[in-house]
Amino acid sequence: MLISELMTKNPVSMRPEEHADLAARLLERGNIGALPVCGQDGAPVGMVTDRDLVTRCMAKGKRPEEVPVKQIMSSRLVTVEETATVEEALGMMGKHQVRRIPVTSQGKLTGIVSLGDLIRARQEKSPEALRQVSENISRR
Repeated sequence: MLISELMTKNPVSMRPEEHADLAARLLERGNIGALPVCGQDGAPVGMVTDRDLVTRCMAKGKRPEEVPVKQIMSSRLVTVEETATVEEALGMMGKHQVRRIPVTSQGKLTGIVSLGDLIRARQEKSPEALRQVSENISRR
């Protein structure tokens, strides 16, 4: 199965210069935990999570309406192409210890896939592989 069949298409994203308060509102509205951050060309350059907002902004006493997400986002970004398989994406998640991966086509954001998406897709076929990925992420 290909990632393009499982991914959430056209995910909410933001630009690096937009502020943390907008990120918080978008996360809350979408009931999600992470947002891809994309440059003007549509290429992902980072991810901002609810945890980033708390630990890198709020806990440091910064005002979210004054902090661009580029200052708090995770820029160590792992992406996967739409044409990748579930197994390839699981391998990347385990290797890089991430739970969500932006999906790209020709370098531009087209979706996002989570560990939960992959678990649902592979539940019956390979529970042992998923257990191993989950254990690797839990050790983080």
